[in-house]
Amino acid sequence: MGCGCAGTGGGGGCGGETRPAVELPVEAPLFEELPNESDEQADEVQQAAPVLIATSEQEWPRAKVNGVAISPEAIARQLQYHPADTRNEAVFLATQALVLRELLQQRIAELGLQVTAENGESEEEAATRALIEKEIPLPLADDATCQQYYQSNQSRFFSAPLLAVRHILLGCPADDDEARSLAREQAQALLDQLAQAPQRFAELAEAHSACPSKAQGGALGQISKGQTVPEFERQLFRLPQGLCGQPLESRYGFHLVFVDQRIEGQQLPYEAVAGTIRAELNQRVWQIGVGQYLQNLVAAANIEGIRIQGAETPLMQ
Repeated sequence: MGCGCAGTGGGGGCGGETRPAVELPVEAPLFEELPNESDEQADEVQQAAPVLIATSEQEWPRAKVNGVAISPEAIARQLQYHPADTRNEAVFLATQALVLRELLQQRIAELGLQVTAENGESEEEAATRALIEKEIPLPLADDATCQQYYQSNQSRFFSAPLLAVRHILLGCPADDDEARSLAREQAQALLDQLAQAPQRFAELAEAHSACPSKAQGGALGQISKGQTVPEFERQLFRLPQGLCGQPLESRYGFHLVFVDQRIEGQQLPYEAVAGTIRAELNQRVWQIGVGQYLQNLVAAANIEGIRIQGAETPLMQ
């Protein structure tokens, strides 16, 4: 079983500006699923023009966008892109995505947009990109704005710490509860020995570790972020220098860790992170602008089967 170690002493550790896709801010969703109607309301609903979406009585919702129906077949194909806790929720999310897609396609047709797709881009993606570029003003972050963001968030912009680490891996399968319980007990027993005699680390690593680094007394060399599996890294980089007082668990088992040296990260100068800051701020503007644009399309459309928030929502204000 591998330990995920990216090196055995020479360095490493256990770890075997394009625009983003359109996403709406989570704090201002466009759609809400309609509640089920009571029996007394059923007759009124039957007579009303809108048709409810995804009630328990319906296998598929019946939604329309300016008279254009969203077919059950299209919803079924879209389901795979919307994993959810329940089928009803997945159906709702799939239908919601298709409603937005139809709104965009209708606006593209209305404007008569014709574009040439770029490499790796479908005709629909190219047309949607052209529509957004044409209709949504997206001011780009200037240097003064980026400088202000940097000054207000300097704690975010540090180089990663550098650690010199030794470890002993008590390996066990991630899905074997009994084996993991035994490995945890063994790790704790070895840790008790190391607490009394830390100089025995290399000896115990060679005798018990399931990592190839045991040949170097468990030494992993210098480790920076991104070189280990995430669950191990999150714990490792919080450790002070010295023997860790408890086993660290990862998908590979339980690790006994000794941090020989810890070099803290350094403040990064503005010039080193200006591009990252600019991309992040531009992405925020992009998402807000597209969200507002979609809400305007929704407010102007005749949509049946989904309750829709329009231009009076907090995002639009």
